[in-house]
Amino acid sequence: MTLRTRLMLLYSVPFFVVGSILVTVPLLGVQQSAPVGSVPAPHPVPEVTQFPVGTWAVTMLGLVVASVALGWVVSGRYLRPLRKMTETAREISATNLHRRLSDSSRARDELGELAATLDQLFGRLEASFASQRQFVANASHELRTPLTAEKALLQVALADPDASAESLREACRQVLLLNDAQERLIGALLTLANGQQGVERPTEMDLADITEVALRARPTDRVSVKTTLAPTLIWGDTRLVESLVVNLVDNALRHNVAGGHVEVITESVRDDSGGRITVRNTGPVVPPAELDRLFEPFQRLARPRIGHGEGHGLGLAIVRAIANVHGAGLDAHTRPEGGLDIAITFPPGTPFHGIDEASRVDHSSHWSHGR
Repeated sequence: MTLRTRLMLLYSVPFFVVGSILVTVPLLGVQQSAPVGSVPAPHPVPEVTQFPVGTWAVTMLGLVVASVALGWVVSGRYLRPLRKMTETAREISATNLHRRLSDSSRARDELGELAATLDQLFGRLEASFASQRQFVANASHELRTPLTAEKALLQVALADPDASAESLREACRQVLLLNDAQERLIGALLTLANGQQGVERPTEMDLADITEVALRARPTDRVSVKTTLAPTLIWGDTRLVESLVVNLVDNALRHNVAGGHVEVITESVRDDSGGRITVRNTGPVVPPAELDRLFEPFQRLARPRIGHGEGHGLGLAIVRAIANVHGAGLDAHTRPEGGLDIAITFPPGTPFHGIDEASRVDHSSHWSHGR
């Protein structure tokens, strides 16, 4: 049965029962009474009253029809906003997610709350679709650039009639460098995708050991690095946490200034039941208004860079994704003189969950991050 049919029965059955009682009781209630002081006959003969079956049957039939009709009308009236919401939801697709159900249901009741909840869902879907389209466009651009450069190098080398073996080898070396850049980009994209999958089998690890290994593998000849690596036990996916630390350190080294410094701190928090890694660095000034955008994929600032190579704008997006699936808090702050301070606080235990729509970013203080 449809919902309207069930509601019709819910409304009509009580109406019919009450109506039938009100009709039947007067027809059955025929009683005789004697005046006060009179002496009843020794053997009274009860008066036999014939029950009006025909009238009762016609009345019951009318009550049935009236109850069903009334229930059908009332149920249709209350389901009308729901039908409008259903029609609007059918018309909403990936191309018109800007439409909202609240336009068809303005009631301040449970249906209005349902419409508002679904509108919030459509809003998140619209933002997700827009982000996905932007991500695909940016990824296509980033992958097309080295491919175009490789093609140009090979065409120049082949078109040169006087090309020597050394010039051809140099062209091959340039192609290999571009190929390495593509490989790093694809690896970053895979890391970002894996970081959004969640943590299936969390294990205990020392955040200080992971940070020390990451720093040891990074070139630090152009900046000074200060470390305070206290033992910090956390739970999570070891491979993802390693990626988080590597991207934090790479971001601090790449977006710096000559003669600048980087400070890395690991520490236990919440009575040794959680852990935090903090990475601070000098660098160019980043406007506070750019803070949120820099955590999106392929977002970079036009600032001088030093360090080991040009980035693709995926590092901080990877950091945020991995922090989210670990239930970790992410705090980033800007400072007027330039530089950044990013802190990732891992919670106690293993409270892992899926990606949130946004990480917890604090804009209030004096540090910033660049991407």
